[in-house]
Amino acid sequence: HPRFFNQLFSGLDHHALAGRLLTEALNTSQYTYEIAPVFVLMEDVVLAKLRELVGWSGGDGIFAPGTLSPALSPPLSPTWWLVTLPCCPCPLAGGSMSNMYAMNVARFQRFPHSRQSGNWALPRLVLFASCESHYSVLKGAAFLGIGTDNVRLIGTDDRGKMIPEELEKEIERAKAEGAHPFFVCATCGTTVLGAFDPLGAIADICQRHGLWLHVDAAWGGSALLSGKHRHLLAGIERADSVAWNPHKMLTVGLQCSAFLLRDGSGLLQRCHAAGATYLFQTDKFYDVAYDTGDKTPQCGRRVDCLKLWLLWKATGTQGMAQRVERAFACTRYLAEQVKRRDGFKLVVEPEFINLCFWFVPPSLRGREGSPDYWLKLGKVSGETARSPPKNTPQTSPGDGVCPPQVAPAIKERMMKKGSMMVGYQPHGARVNFFRQIVTNPAVTRADLDFFLDEIEKLGQDL
Repeated sequence: HPRFFNQLFSGLDHHALAGRLLTEALNTSQYTYEIAPVFVLMEDVVLAKLRELVGWSGGDGIFAPGTLSPALSPPLSPTWWLVTLPCCPCPLAGGSMSNMYAMNVARFQRFPHSRQSGNWALPRLVLFASCESHYSVLKGAAFLGIGTDNVRLIGTDDRGKMIPEELEKEIERAKAEGAHPFFVCATCGTTVLGAFDPLGAIADICQRHGLWLHVDAAWGGSALLSGKHRHLLAGIERADSVAWNPHKMLTVGLQCSAFLLRDGSGLLQRCHAAGATYLFQTDKFYDVAYDTGDKTPQCGRRVDCLKLWLLWKATGTQGMAQRVERAFACTRYLAEQVKRRDGFKLVVEPEFINLCFWFVPPSLRGREGSPDYWLKLGKVSGETARSPPKNTPQTSPGDGVCPPQVAPAIKERMMKKGSMMVGYQPHGARVNFFRQIVTNPAVTRADLDFFLDEIEKLGQDL
């Protein structure tokens, strides 16, 4: 639906959809060449092209697994399209799994005996990511036994970028505590603000301290396709590994997440291989390097390369670059409209395609200098606030249930009306604001105008 702006993915490309349908119909697994020969070769070519865009001439990689919740059956309701859209991936899938792969490979590269001996034989490992990094960093550390207490979250500037000087201080502090720093996760395209960490400065620090540099470009990686915008990821070629989700900005369809390695020595295979002899026989008549299943922790692996390959073949690199640039153009248009309209206020000037803004109801306009302005912007009051349920205990006469914030109240109205969907969130000390994302090629200027008009209409009486 062209007015679904709720997630980092939206839209439908019919070439990619054809690939998804073929994948489901063929129902093969991509762990050995003998049962998926075309797809094994196809994946190799697609991953090589992605690495080339990163700036590497060689290396390795794999498409990371992902599992989706099943779609709901469409009810007979004007809002059916809202509830039949797929849910977010499972907690460790796609880009989340790619980030976990990076931690595991980095640990193995530093301590090869960790495969056999486990964490008991290792010093206390510490890894670093910005406080704006994806939550999968914490989940991956917990999953791998590193522990969330050993994830040091580094401060960011007011645009959400990691501060390199703070990173170096935390590395030195960890060393002074007797811990063993081994891994840094930089982010290109943070989930909320769309920030890009300064990769060059972070790479310099990693080089000085001998740390693995992973770049989570799950969201922002597709900017590499655009000559106008790839500068946002300057220095990414110095990373040891990269996560990139074409299913987001390129509308390839869930799930399509690439884990890319600069190392081409077989590190990924050595880290994860178990050598099951009923699958990975060494005396096959073909080159068993094409049996890629042992590069990943799981056994069965669905084909995620076909839909991207078909899309790429159909539109070309230039066509995909134009799709990226169109998304930037839509965001710039909306940002200018937000600046011009009464009652709309940018959180930050967008660097990427995350447009973050507040809607200020008429009742609060012109009161920005008031000491309680932000408190009141965070809550709606009066007759439009939801009434407490009957017989709800009240702490004092006249007290009711704490009224909802402006953004949740507007979102509730749009969902019940079925007109559109957009995400919101608080951020640090900032009260809830909207985060608008345009990736769907079907979105028109009329849809963007409708988006702002609808928010204004739904929030006019708050």
